[in-house]
Amino acid sequence: MARFNDVIETREQFRSIMGEPSALVTRKSLSALDKHCGVFIGRAPFMLIASADANGKTDVSPKGDPLGFVKILDDKTLAIPDRLGNKRADTIENVLQNPNVGLIFLIPGKTETLRVSGKAQVVRDEALRESMAVKGKSPDFVIVVTVEEAFFHCSKCMIRSKLWQSQHWPDLEGLPRLAQTMVDGGKLELTESEMHEIVVNDERERLY
Repeated sequence: MARFNDVIETREQFRSIMGEPSALVTRKSLSALDKHCGVFIGRAPFMLIASADANGKTDVSPKGDPLGFVKILDDKTLAIPDRLGNKRADTIENVLQNPNVGLIFLIPGKTETLRVSGKAQVVRDEALRESMAVKGKSPDFVIVVTVEEAFFHCSKCMIRSKLWQSQHWPDLEGLPRLAQTMVDGGKLELTESEMHEIVVNDERERLY
């Protein structure tokens, strides 16, 4: 028995309800980065990168660093440092199977976002890695993206969510710490306090 009764299965069904986008929307799409994209990326301390493996299993990974951490090599090429993490490296694992990626850049307080899509490769050129060093430590890998499309996304989702309005932020009381989610999810033979100490030490000692 189907769980839902009214499911959209074709583009024709979808567009008969949604309609088609206007030229004002479709013409904003760029095939390369323009000056506005460059300024935005230079001010963005945070971004999300979406990727998928050869079987279509998807992942979205957050990346954050000092302002301008994503380098614009030219109007068709971006370089993203891959900093120390937990060695899962989901994005890199995916890119090695399927180069297609999607990026969203965010600037705190700015309601618009910048969306970029293209094809990625994993690069280890020493000069590039050294140019992205922080506190004297270079990333081991750089994700280089060849831009295929870029456009600015309107503010409505940020306005609806009140994301940058601290007075509307939810109460954090009752939310589990990362350590608790790891102990419970992985059925680890550690206490929450022991796992939390590992997490804190990792954040303190392995940012770069």
